[in-house]
Amino acid sequence: MITLAVVGLIVGILSSVTGLGGGFMVVPFLIYLGRDAKLAVGTTFVFILLVAISSLIAHYRLGNVDIKTGLVLALGGVLGAQIGPQVLQHVSDQNFKKIFSVLMVITAVWMFTDSKS
Repeated sequence: MITLAVVGLIVGILSSVTGLGGGFMVVPFLIYLGRDAKLAVGTTFVFILLVAISSLIAHYRLGNVDIKTGLVLALGGVLGAQIGPQVLQHVSDQNFKKIFSVLMVITAVWMFTDSKS
């Protein structure tokens, strides 16, 4: 339990700084602890929800929130969040790990090579 709390603290800091939500760090950690992929993903959303609310409050106080843009993005996100678990039900743990890994590598390469910043 202490390890989970420490990992939560670290990921909470990193996700509120980067805006990445933390799932990309928590899912592999839970899989490492022996959870299957579907349970790791579902469990991660409890973490993400609470961290996101807390981070939203902190960023809002600092004036770093565009409510209108966030709500418009959320419209599609809410629909996608209902479709995603249905798709995941048809993906094996092994294939999920491969897909997740590829997405993480693509995201890392894209962010590393982005010349706009």
